[in-house]
Amino acid sequence: MRILTVNAGSTSLKLATVVDGSVVDTPSSLDDALAGARPDCVAHRVVHGGERDAAVLVDDAVFDELAALRDLAPLHQPPALAAIEACRARWPGVPNVAGFDTAFHATIPRAGRTYALPKRYRARAYGFHGLSYAWATGRMQALAPDARRVLIAHLGGGQSLCGTLDGRSVVTTMGFTPLDGLVMATRTGHLDPGLVLWLARHLDKGDDLEDVLEHQSGLLGLCGTSDMREVHTRAAAGDADAQLAFEVWRARIVACAGACIATLGGLDALVFTGGVGEHDLAARAALAGALTWLGAGLDDDATRAGERDITAPGSTVRSFVVPAREELQLATEAATVVSGP
Repeated sequence: MRILTVNAGSTSLKLATVVDGSVVDTPSSLDDALAGARPDCVAHRVVHGGERDAAVLVDDAVFDELAALRDLAPLHQPPALAAIEACRARWPGVPNVAGFDTAFHATIPRAGRTYALPKRYRARAYGFHGLSYAWATGRMQALAPDARRVLIAHLGGGQSLCGTLDGRSVVTTMGFTPLDGLVMATRTGHLDPGLVLWLARHLDKGDDLEDVLEHQSGLLGLCGTSDMREVHTRAAAGDADAQLAFEVWRARIVACAGACIATLGGLDALVFTGGVGEHDLAARAALAGALTWLGAGLDDDATRAGERDITAPGSTVRSFVVPAREELQLATEAATVVSGP
């Protein structure tokens, strides 16, 4: 089966053609993909799937259902829907399958995902980055099959943690929207709701609250750059704002990791994925260094790449780098929907 995977992010579009579990082509744009060979299936990353717990074939009713979720993922849902529309129009007979970042977290216990609001406003935490977590979880079943309690750190432009128990998500740091949790490139991460109310009342004229929280905050808001590499360079040169930015980022991820580990009841393995997680030695060391009391330790350097075991000798918590392969996860889920398990 020839599957075109479409990963529409908030600021990027990644495309890949997957055949038998291998990437055979990476179109540079959606227009190029649409002008190319007809695929057997198109698999789309859709950030928000609402209450759905698995990938689904997109028909008109499903498309309308996903369109109604725009407000819950305003940066990600619109470009994904636009890509689905374009592919359905170009190849009317080709099945389009939506794979959801929220679906992996459907296994989080009800008490862990319910907000304490009046019933008429009751909302739940959905969690995100699920396709990345599903791939990393599958790889961990091969790399460390005895590791029951696993903490996965998806670190990139958007960032989150997920704790899995026996391969199932039981806790994650993103909640109702992808704004929650860790300090990210331009997103705030966790905020006191009272601060959000205060900001709404005191926002400078001309500022839009959603834009401030989504695009002007995080590392960018703390030190003027959203690039973690530049944060490291400036911090090493003595830049106080960059030093503070990294310290704030580290404090938040350590606190959130502790909460996840408490929910898991301990830790058997630590996994780093995403662009920062895979390539940033200092970011990995910042988290693992705070978990030495649990038995974590890294045998890590910047010369190695790809999937690898980075556990230090004598460490009781195993540590790994697993590159994010959302395109392969998407292809696997789409093949299951179209052809069966």
